[in-house]
Amino acid sequence: MTQDTLLSTVDALTEEYLQIWEDVCNIESPSTCKEGVDAVGRYCIAIAQKKGWQVEICQQEVSGDAVCITMNADVDAAPVAVSGHMDTVHPVGSFGIPTVRRDEEKLYGPGVLDCKSGVVLGLFVLDVLDRCGYRKRPVKLLLQSDEEVGSRTSNKATINWICQQAKDAVAFLNLENSRGNTAGISRTGIARYEFTVTGKATHSASCDSGANAIAQAAHMILELEKLKQRNILTCNCGLISGGATPNSVPEKCIFVADIRYRDDEQLEIGQNLVKKVSTTEYVPGCSSTCKQISYRVSMPVVKRNLELLDRVNEILKAAGMSTLEPVALGGGSDAADVTAAGIPCLDGLGPMGGGVHSLNEFAFLSSMPAAAKRIATILSHL
Repeated sequence: MTQDTLLSTVDALTEEYLQIWEDVCNIESPSTCKEGVDAVGRYCIAIAQKKGWQVEICQQEVSGDAVCITMNADVDAAPVAVSGHMDTVHPVGSFGIPTVRRDEEKLYGPGVLDCKSGVVLGLFVLDVLDRCGYRKRPVKLLLQSDEEVGSRTSNKATINWICQQAKDAVAFLNLENSRGNTAGISRTGIARYEFTVTGKATHSASCDSGANAIAQAAHMILELEKLKQRNILTCNCGLISGGATPNSVPEKCIFVADIRYRDDEQLEIGQNLVKKVSTTEYVPGCSSTCKQISYRVSMPVVKRNLELLDRVNEILKAAGMSTLEPVALGGGSDAADVTAAGIPCLDGLGPMGGGVHSLNEFAFLSSMPAAAKRIATILSHL
């Protein structure tokens, strides 16, 4: 297999996989919709079965089923792995009709970038390598089903299964969206907390005899937001609910906050502040309780990932392609769990676009074949 053959095969398959990309994005699959996530999985499985690739399924009752597709399953060698996730964030119907739009430059819709672009890229790369006669190693495409909620709906069963499937891999490339000629070597962890604040309800005309729970929550949020001033970790208080009527002092409210951290030291700082805030009476007569509702490990910089990046850059340089700069990425990622499992891993190697997690999410069509050429080149030489 020559480099020219590999690149020309990508070009020959590009229109087919741009259509597959659009098809997959038209299947709406928020994390809480098992039916939709499983439909994406079935679509991918159908392609794999036509190609004669091996398919394994991690069946789940609540979350979607995770999927492992293996090309060269009969080859006796350590595998390489690529990964993307099938679930998205917005409720079904949020994008209106049509769900997905496409113009000459971009694809628009739910998960077109994060991370159905990675799912389709994985299929694309396996197809290219298969057609080019690659037989050096098994190539695994691992499709996660509840990544956007930190594998909470499966109680971590899906990500644990994915790590088990990849445990012997010489490299794990996570196909989350790319930021350019970069490779993610670090990710934030996320500790999510739910705070329940209780005060004393009364008529607004008698507010001096009440204890405003929302005012207490506001003080707590301001204290948590101070984490951002330390330039080492962040706090996002993105959801608050409470109160009964406009003319009453509210008795109770609930808010959710994310503490985002790079390492265990930062996590401890965040946890200590959460404890302090939840036990401090900012408004007389108010109290609060706190519980952790989800947790994602961080992806620290580790030697094996840096060594993998060095090897990847050797391959790209030899092929006359742009090398990758190491970057620290925000947000949680399955790459963190993979790194914690001891598997060499790089993140953020998928197509490019913008508006992730918004109703304006888009991806550049040209970035799909460009990413396929890069990933296929890397895998063919590892």
